[in-house]
Amino acid sequence: MSRPEAIVTDIEGTTSSIEFVHQVLFPYARKALPDFLRKHQHEPDIARLLRQVDDENGTADDDIEQRIATLLRWIDEDRKATPLKALQGFVWEHGYRSGDFTGHVYDDAVRRLRKWHDAGIALYVYSSGSVKAQQLLFGNSDAGDLRPLFRGYFDTRIGHKREPAAYAAIAQAIDRPAGDVLFLSDVPEELAAADTAGMRTILVARDGNCGRGRHTCVHDFDGIIF
Repeated sequence: MSRPEAIVTDIEGTTSSIEFVHQVLFPYARKALPDFLRKHQHEPDIARLLRQVDDENGTADDDIEQRIATLLRWIDEDRKATPLKALQGFVWEHGYRSGDFTGHVYDDAVRRLRKWHDAGIALYVYSSGSVKAQQLLFGNSDAGDLRPLFRGYFDTRIGHKREPAAYAAIAQAIDRPAGDVLFLSDVPEELAAADTAGMRTILVARDGNCGRGRHTCVHDFDGIIF
């Protein structure tokens, strides 16, 4: 493969293990979110996100317990709701700063991301988790602060990950032709959307299952050679 000018990477299942997200981050947020919201509900950033919860839920209720119940239900449904992701980010920030956990990033991803950065390739992140949550994970990773490697971060505010328009918007935002951008993910439907938008794609199949779609497939970042 010829060298891309920019690389956009997914997180869950791509740079970082699904187990870390589902067995560490999600349970921590579910346990800590209720008390966090009761304590911080009137702070401007939190209050704004709670109003977004009301808007998405079609309610207009100032009852914090009802809002908490809605958010816990969304967590159980694994709903990709932007205000939920943002609120989880605030809770995870407390966990990272308290030393309750560090952000998991695969060793091969750390190696390649550093190599690509040093080679002048522009690196970006696109995840369903909020930008805040992305920065917290990479800023508090097992390998130290990886944030200097990246030029920008995108979440579902730019569009949903299975919609081609989101990838077109990312290409526009980073001022690159879509064909000069490589998108990495473990989800074929996301790769299909990026491909439709004109991006190059690679399926990162850490489970070894490359028989999912027509995309170039590797088992880890060390398999991505330019």
